[in-house]
Amino acid sequence: MPQSSEPIVELRRYHIGDMADIERLCFSQPWSINALADEVNNPLAVYRVCENSEGRVLGYIGTRIIHDECYITNVAVHPDFRRRGVASRLLSALIFWAKSKGLSMMTLEVRESNEGAIAFYEKNGFVIMGKRKKYYELPTEDALLMTMMLEAFEL
Repeated sequence: MPQSSEPIVELRRYHIGDMADIERLCFSQPWSINALADEVNNPLAVYRVCENSEGRVLGYIGTRIIHDECYITNVAVHPDFRRRGVASRLLSALIFWAKSKGLSMMTLEVRESNEGAIAFYEKNGFVIMGKRKKYYELPTEDALLMTMMLEAFEL
């Protein structure tokens, strides 16, 4: 499968419809289109989007800034564009941004059964720091809390 070379850009309002479609394809409890639209003007939210030449969203990553920490709220890649490096490029773009802002760490939750995502995050420097019991619904499942210390990365 060829690697993605599409640009990584900041979130814009025109991305929201595609993002909502990807949410529905990827998650049992997707964010609503209104919740995603609210992120465009949220001063604590930072999103990066991988889009093709027509502006179609291939994947995205979102975070909230809490003090000196990035809390990753969502990472999703359209199923047709997985295994092409889109998620890796999105995460790298967010790490670069966070380091440039002097942030110290990134955290996220992931379903305990999502072995592919856990392996992806571990490969990219996250470590399992704890568990949140019954964090997810549909189905009910524990979440693993994963953290990455950003000082380990050079810009």
